[in-house]
Amino acid sequence: MTRAKFRFTPWLAAGLMMLGAGLAPAVVLGAPAHGIALHGQPKYGSDFTHFDYVNPNAPKGGEARFAAIGSFDTFNPFNIKGQPAAGIGQLFESLLTGSADEPFSEYGLIAESVDVPEDRGSVTFAIRPQAKFSDGSPITADDVLFSFETLKSKGSPFFRFYYANIAKAEKLGERQVKFTFAPGENRELPLIMGQMPVLSKKYWQDRDFGATTLEMPVGSGPYRIERFEPGRFIVYQRDENYWGKDLPVNRGRYNIDRLRHDYYRDVTVALEAFKAGSYDLRVENVAKQWATGYEFPALAKGLVKKETFPNQMPSGMQGFVYNLRRPLFQNPKVREALAYAFDFEWSNRNLFHDQYKRTRGYFDNSDLAARGLPSPEELTLLEPLREALPPRVFTAEYQPPVAGDDEQLRVNLRRALELLQEAGWVFRDRKLVNAKTGEPFRFELLIAEPTWERIGLPFARNLERLGIEMSVRSVDSAQYENRVRDFDFDMVVNVWGQSLSPGNEQREFWSSAAAGQPGSRNLAGLKSPAVDALVDQVVAAPDRVSLVTRVRALDRALQWNFLVIPHWHIPYARIAFWDKFGYPAVTPLQGVQLDAWWIDPAKAALAGTGGASNH
Repeated sequence: MTRAKFRFTPWLAAGLMMLGAGLAPAVVLGAPAHGIALHGQPKYGSDFTHFDYVNPNAPKGGEARFAAIGSFDTFNPFNIKGQPAAGIGQLFESLLTGSADEPFSEYGLIAESVDVPEDRGSVTFAIRPQAKFSDGSPITADDVLFSFETLKSKGSPFFRFYYANIAKAEKLGERQVKFTFAPGENRELPLIMGQMPVLSKKYWQDRDFGATTLEMPVGSGPYRIERFEPGRFIVYQRDENYWGKDLPVNRGRYNIDRLRHDYYRDVTVALEAFKAGSYDLRVENVAKQWATGYEFPALAKGLVKKETFPNQMPSGMQGFVYNLRRPLFQNPKVREALAYAFDFEWSNRNLFHDQYKRTRGYFDNSDLAARGLPSPEELTLLEPLREALPPRVFTAEYQPPVAGDDEQLRVNLRRALELLQEAGWVFRDRKLVNAKTGEPFRFELLIAEPTWERIGLPFARNLERLGIEMSVRSVDSAQYENRVRDFDFDMVVNVWGQSLSPGNEQREFWSSAAAGQPGSRNLAGLKSPAVDALVDQVVAAPDRVSLVTRVRALDRALQWNFLVIPHWHIPYARIAFWDKFGYPAVTPLQGVQLDAWWIDPAKAALAGTGGASNH
């Protein structure tokens, strides 16, 4: 499952969730329902009025300003062309929408009901009669079917993988559609189809869906584009006539009248603009900036706040990603060796102010993470694949190399050299060369943000001690996106976000089919029949217990394939903001929800911004 809104605690037992106002009436399969959960029952009953983590009486009004980096050249976030404008996803809505205080449940948005038979072999949606697009036209079954066919045939590769198991889409009536699934266990499919963005057939059918466009699109969401200047800014205006503003899933959300995104050249310039009051809120992802970059008068005066908001989501995986399509990185011993040259402990101490935890797997910070040796239940899945899996999947718990001090780093580098020699590389004249061809060990780390230079260059210096030349090349965001999309790189930094209910998106992340599809998320180029089989097992998990077991088995296989040099994570979001906002007291398990914030007029006056733009 992916939580992406198009442009991501341990599980509370698979069954009824006893949060908030008590037990919700059970949803019965085989009958129209207001919502659906992947496993067990949805938390909120059919009579719920709002989510527990919003303020249903939040005031409306004001303006919030944000920063974006680089540029934009398209309002179509659904294909792989161009750079979509920041915030463009809020123009488009889906049949269902998720709640942030459950692992994976969805409730009616465009659809007023969802009907799943007991065998979960299909899903039927009934469209709300009041649902309409921003041009006033009603949303119909024809729009839903058009969206499905268009996204799958002309959209990003993501959609082809995500909808691969939809065998049939049909119109049952003017406001009713049914999707029938291919044979096989795939409990996510009803929710996946609920996530599908619904596009206006009237608007798109005579336009090139695969191209970039700066024509203001017809959407169905709470905001419309008010004005923009390509590459400089875009402003969204809350639609007072938004058809869905009184739905239970929307009460207390979308409170701010105007959302402005201004574009800056890089993160350093953007931070200085924030301190000057040019925009209102920034989610900080640079530890050094969080520790030392906010020492300015407005913070001391209390006009700006720095807050952390916890979440209970899997950390996902961020790391230096090897491109296994390159012959240089096809030997797993080479990939394992280079990780010994990355000194996370030094970076955490000297660059990150000890803010981070080292990431060791693809689902850290959750009960999905593989720990210790495989359980008997995991072995049941892994044993039939033994010949196609790295042997250490069965015998050891993966841990990334630890340095901590110069002596341990020297030990690590000696181990790296041993592995490289086993892989056919030798040290000659202070250079590492291929023993057969004499070719030097040389590659490029491709980055798009200068902040990665201060992390990549110390890594490069350690590699130099092994006789390896790693150049760090920074390119503009457009060139970076194009090269990554075409897998034209040796190594990049990537983040694979994960949810509490992994599923079909893992195919795009790791499957052999995705490895050859430009624009897919399988950046490493992994082609492993064993991983393909484990991904299929995850997708087919019939309940929460089996899902956890299957994800842990997949985690082990990915760890021991050495696809990345793992980086780090934190179990919270760091947000700095001018003190003009109100926000709910409750932070749900999936983390802070900015669409539930609002402008507090009294605070805005004290902060000196008043909710008005400086532009």
